[in-house]
Amino acid sequence: MEQKTPRDYTHQVSVGGVTLGGGAPVRVQSMLTAPTKDALACLEQINSLVENGCELVRAAIPSSSALEGFSEICKESPIPVIADIHFDYRLAVAAAQNGAAALRINPGNIGSWEKVNAVIDAAKQASIPIRIGINAGSLSAEVSSRQDLTLPQKMVECAKDYVDHFIKAGFDDIVLSAKAHDVLITVETYRELSRKLPSIPLHLGITEAGTKLQGTIKSSVGLGMLLAEGIGDTLRVSLTAEPKDELPVAWGILQALGLRRRGAELISCPTCARCRVNLFDLAQQVEERLQTLRLPISVAVMGCEVNGPGEAKNADIGVACGLRSGTLFAHGEILRQIPEESIVDELFKEIALRFNNRP
Repeated sequence: MEQKTPRDYTHQVSVGGVTLGGGAPVRVQSMLTAPTKDALACLEQINSLVENGCELVRAAIPSSSALEGFSEICKESPIPVIADIHFDYRLAVAAAQNGAAALRINPGNIGSWEKVNAVIDAAKQASIPIRIGINAGSLSAEVSSRQDLTLPQKMVECAKDYVDHFIKAGFDDIVLSAKAHDVLITVETYRELSRKLPSIPLHLGITEAGTKLQGTIKSSVGLGMLLAEGIGDTLRVSLTAEPKDELPVAWGILQALGLRRRGAELISCPTCARCRVNLFDLAQQVEERLQTLRLPISVAVMGCEVNGPGEAKNADIGVACGLRSGTLFAHGEILRQIPEESIVDELFKEIALRFNNRP
């Protein structure tokens, strides 16, 4: 019997028909960087995100001048669009009226409870959920000034205050996030949220994680730790890079943990003095061609007889290289020898033959 995890016990919400929580698949999100008032540019960016596996997208609405573009984006987008609101609650109300699939508000800057209530009422009327998005750097003055709490405790306290208020207002269509740029603070905060508010779906992220390399490392460590513990119903990998670059990292984290698989997994060794082919080039070619496939298979490219097929016997298919040649194998069974110059083509011909897909 499969063991239950915290994400199985969160209540389920629907964001434009995409389910979050309650044991639904961990959903992958990103955020637009094109100006929201430029609907065409945003829709082009969304299409690129969708091609790379994005399931939900967030758009910032910095002013009322963005609302017309936001409305057009919501109408034309192939995936649900979430309105990201800071400071002005009226923008959240207007976004709900202009097609938002969900709202994200920041407790640290959205304003008084009366303003929060107006946002809740707008979400009720539109039948859309709200993400209470807490950032370590923008907590409310009341919580931020408390000297008796650590930063993770402050974020959890803020979350509890808001969840309690929402529930009292008769609104439980809630998602929570509590992000910091520090990995361990973020992990501690989400663990505590999962313990104290076990029914609320959690959106995971390391905010301001950095550029492509650093952000990938920090996100993989922090989000990987939480997801491995069964915490988290949806995630965004935040990178100072093109939004489409976030998606391979997010899917890679999910795939490495066995939570979801969107495409093929490449298994390759780091090479050593035993390697007698150009494995770096071979692995790069295989990786590039695998990106065009949507097959949930594992493909091994190993540098010598030590690492394959024995080390990679659980791979669906692979090649173990020798002197200017390779041994093609599937599930540990040797199929045939291939000259070095034909390894990539022969590997993909075998993938097509065995997995009913064109090379």
